[in-house]
Order: sequence, then C-alpha cells, then structure tokens
Amino acid sequence: MAISYKDSGVDLEAAEASTKKIATLAKSTFNSHVLKEIGLFSGFYSLDLHKYPEPIIVSSIDGVGTKLKIAFAMGIHDTIGQDLVNHCVNDIMVSGADPLFFLDYIGTLSLKPVIAEKIVKGMAEACKLNGCALIGGETAEMPGFYSPGEYDLAGTIVGAVNKQDIIDGSRIKPGDLLIGIASNGLHTNGYSLARKVLLEVKKVDLNEYVDELGDCWGNCLLKVHKSYANAIKTVRRMEGLAGISHITGGGIVGNTNRLLRNNMKLQIDWKSWQVPAEFKLIQDFGNIADSEMRRTFNLGIGLVFVVKPDNYDSIFTSLENAGEKPVHIGSIKSNR
Repeated sequence: MAISYKDSGVDLEAAEASTKKIATLAKSTFNSHVLKEIGLFSGFYSLDLHKYPEPIIVSSIDGVGTKLKIAFAMGIHDTIGQDLVNHCVNDIMVSGADPLFFLDYIGTLSLKPVIAEKIVKGMAEACKLNGCALIGGETAEMPGFYSPGEYDLAGTIVGAVNKQDIIDGSRIKPGDLLIGIASNGLHTNGYSLARKVLLEVKKVDLNEYVDELGDCWGNCLLKVHKSYANAIKTVRRMEGLAGISHITGGGIVGNTNRLLRNNMKLQIDWKSWQVPAEFKLIQDFGNIADSEMRRTFNLGIGLVFVVKPDNYDSIFTSLENAGEKPVHIGSIKSNR
C-alpha cells in the first residue's frame, strides 16, 4: 500500500488553498515599496533613501506566548495576529524607527485554512493600521509535534531610522521625568502566571461575566495589545525626549532599566495611576506579592517616555492632544 504525505498528517491541498487566501490578505497591506507578489522564496522591499539618507535598519522578533492558550479556549483567532504585529511595532518604534515590513510564522499540527485565514486577517489589519507591509511568512504543519487544535505564532518586523534620529536612552540623566501611557490590559505578557491563578487555582469560567471587569475573563484576557505608533510619532522628534520603553515581560522597572546607565535608578510612584481591575483580581486570587506583580505584568502602563524637566509640559500636552491620557509616574535618580 502506497503511503502519501497526507497519510502522515500533512494536507498539501489544504495548505495550497490556505496560501492563496493568505496571499490576498497580505497583498492588501502592500505599498509602492513592495516589489514582488507573495509566493516567491523571499519578500522584496525597496528602501526610500530620500526619507532615510543615513538609513539604519532596525529589527525585532517575538511571539505572543501563552496568551495563545486563551485564544484556543475561546475559539477566537482573529485578534492574536494583531497582538503579534502591535507588540513588534512597539519594540522597534521605541528606538525611533518606522516599521517597514513584517513576516510571520505559524506552526501547527494540522493546518485549518479557516483558522489560518483569521490569524493572518488580524495581522494584515494591524499592519495596515501601523503603516507596514506583510510581505511574507511561513506556515508549517508538523504532525506529532503540536497538540490537536493548537498552533504557535511568531513574527519578525523590520524598520528603518535615520542614524541621527535613533532613541537609545544615551541622553538620560538623573532628574529626568517619567510619563506613562496606559496599557490595554495584560497585552502579551504574564499569561503563564495569570492562567495558573485563574484556571488552576480559582478555576474561573472564561465565558462568565465578571462585574469588576465589565466583561468575561476570556474577552478581557484577549484584549488586543495596544499599538503606540501614534503616541510615539507625536513626540519622538520633540526636544527633551530622552528615551522610550515598551513595557513587556519584566514590567515597568525591568524594561525601563534597559535604557539606564549604572549610575542611575528609577523612582516609580506606584500610586500615581489606577491599576486596572484584572490585575487586582489576579493578585488577590493568587495571593501574589506586589514585587512579583510589578516584575511580571505592566499593571496598566504599557509605554514610558523619559523626558527632560524643561520639556515635560510640552511633551505631556502633545500626548494629551494626540488623544492619549499621559500620567506622571516617577523620575530618574542618581544611584551614587
């Protein structure tokens, strides 16, 4: 009896049909800099050397972690791709870069074209909103590797910045002030701890309405990781901006410390903003120490601007005018 690839668990016909649908979604993100169609072995992107006369290529790669487990449990797959793109966009924009193009990877036990299309639809939507092109990706079926109904998701973003416009924290000094911008829930970090507390310890029903949340836990945990493209673009070239940190795994301190030299430390006023209900409930349910919460979750602050005192008011006002709700959350102190 002849054995086919399909017998081993890989359906090439389904993969080909899915690829065609994905290619259409990806093409909707193209701009004049994308030179070739989806389907070749590589993506082609032409860099605008008038906009970037001293171009520095900036890149990042990431996933969405165990937030995927919540997506599987809820059967919701069209927001997780937005999470991935927005997370990656934020990671390069805090350095002053513009996102140019995005590449994705989906690994799964057996490809479900409908689900793959929903994932990529979310990525395409986020790419369009962030002004970058989805120019390629990879979908891999690996029988015996993943659990049924599950998949893994990763993405790579490439951007560009003029050399003189790089934001790397090198201008930060003691006395500088911290402006926080609100997160949209957990974003894509801390889900292993959240899942343990909520699903193993408290055994919550993800679909049950919770008064404190104004929604069910499933929808709350699947809120899309916020893109800070607009906030960053508003102030990144303003006088007095010294650094920007994207608050992901490691929390406010862990991520903002990346910008500081050894002679400096953060002084955070942890009572300067209202911590969202989901974090308070997770802490109460799991009897989690404040220190553990602060290094695991963003606690309601997804982005931090480090600014010079003389320019604080102008930057703060610009962020307000851009529709954000900035909060003064602390300052930079000398470590000596």
